[in-house]
Amino acid sequence: MLSILNHHAQEKKNPVNNLKAIKNGTTIFYADEGISFTSQTFSNTFSLKGLKKIFRQYRIKKDDAKLTDKDLKYQNFYVSKNDKLADDLIQYNSYYFVEGKKNRVTVFWFGAVNKQDRSFERKYVNRILQDSIPETIFVHPTKMNNIDFAGRNLTLSNSECHWTTINSIQCPYYGQISWSLHTTLEEATTRRDIQILLTKNKKGTQAISEDIVDVEFEGSPAKAIKIIYDIKGINSLLAGMSGAKKLTVYYVASEVRGTYMSCIMSFWNNDVKTDSGLSPLLEEIMKIK
Repeated sequence: MLSILNHHAQEKKNPVNNLKAIKNGTTIFYADEGISFTSQTFSNTFSLKGLKKIFRQYRIKKDDAKLTDKDLKYQNFYVSKNDKLADDLIQYNSYYFVEGKKNRVTVFWFGAVNKQDRSFERKYVNRILQDSIPETIFVHPTKMNNIDFAGRNLTLSNSECHWTTINSIQCPYYGQISWSLHTTLEEATTRRDIQILLTKNKKGTQAISEDIVDVEFEGSPAKAIKIIYDIKGINSLLAGMSGAKKLTVYYVASEVRGTYMSCIMSFWNNDVKTDSGLSPLLEEIMKIK
């Protein structure tokens, strides 16, 4: 893999609130420091009978170890399950089944690739159950005219843009961007490199070119890894319905307004292009030098 950044653990100088969340029915989706997690509260009581169906819903088997995390402030069962995604890529999953208000069960799931931070998980389990998460971190699932892009108000001119997940926006025929905010440049770079490996290991995806290009990212000079993928198999069939066959992706890890960002920017071969060769959404945050 191409290596373009010095992995010094530089601390951010002017931190922004990295935590973001989206409510979807009874489930709340969160993202912070490259870790995705959810919380969901059930009407079931915190008892063996009440937990039985919930374990089944989360695919927790009878022989899975169900431990008690004594560092949490609430009655709980903790389950850890890992999935091998590819060579050198492990998805770590943590499940917390916790007694919340009125003896009801709240379930927390934390997932990250090649990374597991139990202190991070406990911090958010306690904060969420104590109702100490500010409403300002919640993203409206449908209002897409203006979004918070690492402390900058980014105006989206395409009314068809939508969230695919937290910090991931897709604008049909205008491109897609996904990002995560981190405490250090090393963490942002690691996240970027993992995203490259995940894409390369997707079934039916073949990298046909890979280059390092000089860019201006959010107003500052940076290096981007540009990879063009040929999409085959079922992915090709789905993409082919719109005439798309190749996906161009730019990967950047850079300091942005006092924090550190890992950002993935992509567009299909049949998307709208500007004079620079980028799609309109990408050009909102990056310029090719």
